[in-house]
Amino acid sequence: MAKIHAYLNFNGNCEEAFMFYEKVFKTKNIGIHRFGDLPPDPNFPINDQDKHKVMHTALLIDGDRMLMGSDCLESFGQKINNGNSTYIMLDTETAQEAKDLYQALSENALNIEMPLGEQFWAELYASFQDQFGICWMVHYEGNKKFQ
Repeated sequence: MAKIHAYLNFNGNCEEAFMFYEKVFKTKNIGIHRFGDLPPDPNFPINDQDKHKVMHTALLIDGDRMLMGSDCLESFGQKINNGNSTYIMLDTETAQEAKDLYQALSENALNIEMPLGEQFWAELYASFQDQFGICWMVHYEGNKKFQ
């Protein structure tokens, strides 16, 4: 079975975001490749201000899940439009894990759609956009099992 990983794109602040996510998920970055590391290609020249930007990075959350990301380069015609078309859902095993993740990820949140609280479908649920424009859901089903 294929594994599903979340891949996030940023407008130049990927490294800052992943330093933040390292603290949230209590794990280390497994590496950073920068656009300046690419072999020179006359068809795709990289300007000096883009060379330090992140081409690819990742956090191994556990043996089966990764959070990956990169900066988009406007010089390559890439542009981020933050919105709510995609969320990362964190389905937690305990109420405390849900509380801890919510508290950490919602620090300086751009928008709290639903603060962490009880819903008819979950003991704890929250949805929000973090300080980097990434949309998250935190969910702890608890005793509200879907039947």
